[in-house]
Amino acid sequence: MCFACRTIASLGIASAILFGCAQEGGQVSQSNFAPHYNGIETILLDGDLVNFRVEMTGARSNQDVADYAACAAAQYALIRGFGFARHLRTNVDNQGGIWRGDAVYTISAALPKGLKTIDAEVTVRDCGAQGIPTV
Repeated sequence: MCFACRTIASLGIASAILFGCAQEGGQVSQSNFAPHYNGIETILLDGDLVNFRVEMTGARSNQDVADYAACAAAQYALIRGFGFARHLRTNVDNQGGIWRGDAVYTISAALPKGLKTIDAEVTVRDCGAQGIPTV
């Protein structure tokens, strides 16, 4: 993924999706993007540490899967009464066109330290606008 895409993605899911990012093979086609979101599994690991496993088809890249997991994390934070989440890691696997993501986030009431934080309320709103389901 291009440097600009990673930078935009860290600022917000909607920005990366709305503006589209150039990939190494050319431009990402928004018109051909027809994802199917197959589900979210949420596993509470320890207090504020949560694992999200997502599955989808029709993803353009790892970023689409990571965005799906971020949407799940944001909604989960709101459900638990928290306003923020911090991304720790996301592993993505694609086998036979089925994309799976395994992401870990911490959730918190206050804005956590770090570069990969998300405002849960804003992220959930952006996910809804982009048609990405949440928990």
